[in-house]
Amino acid sequence: MIANPTSSAPDAVRRPERQAETWARAAAVVLASFAIGMLTFFAQGILPDALTSFANSASGWTLVTVLLLAWARPSTPLAAALGAVSFGVLTVGYSASAHLHGLFYDPTVFVVVGVVVGPFVGVATSWLRAGSEWRATAGTALLAGIGLGEAFYGLTAVAETTSPVYWSTIGVVALGLLVVMLVRRIRSTLARGAAVVGAAAVAGAFLAAYSALGATSFS
Repeated sequence: MIANPTSSAPDAVRRPERQAETWARAAAVVLASFAIGMLTFFAQGILPDALTSFANSASGWTLVTVLLLAWARPSTPLAAALGAVSFGVLTVGYSASAHLHGLFYDPTVFVVVGVVVGPFVGVATSWLRAGSEWRATAGTALLAGIGLGEAFYGLTAVAETTSPVYWSTIGVVALGLLVVMLVRRIRSTLARGAAVVGAAAVAGAFLAAYSALGATSFS
């Protein structure tokens, strides 16, 4: 039997197109991160008091990165790289806005934090849609844990100086992610237990790490 030499032609043609789309979306993530980082500076003075904590929180930029990567749908390795780049560029964008207004903001600390944490957020976001139940479990535990950890921190450590609205909202979002994933993607009892325990563990670790950093804000 003689193979049809043109049978793989459509795939060969589509492959460069898919690669071009992947890199275009990656570039869009980077540009959007820089723009949102710049806008965060302005948001601190524009947002109502109930929501200003969004512009001074780790979960705010984590949410931005997750949403951008969920839209871009990159491969897991690229998601890891973009997670680090997105966090770093968000910080640089914020610093750029500060400099445009004659203020000095050193982005070094949060760029380093972003480079360390960003790949985990990127991988976790990619794993939310993974075929493996255990990868979905790990991704859910990490992302939900970050939101729950900062919600707890905001509602306790800085409750006297900030509105509870944003902290409560990000906590509800985190719980919502956990519940949706438990219902739609994580079906086995063992995996469900691991997701819940993992989210609690990540929340505790986040709380400890955030406290150790002195709850350094973007302001």
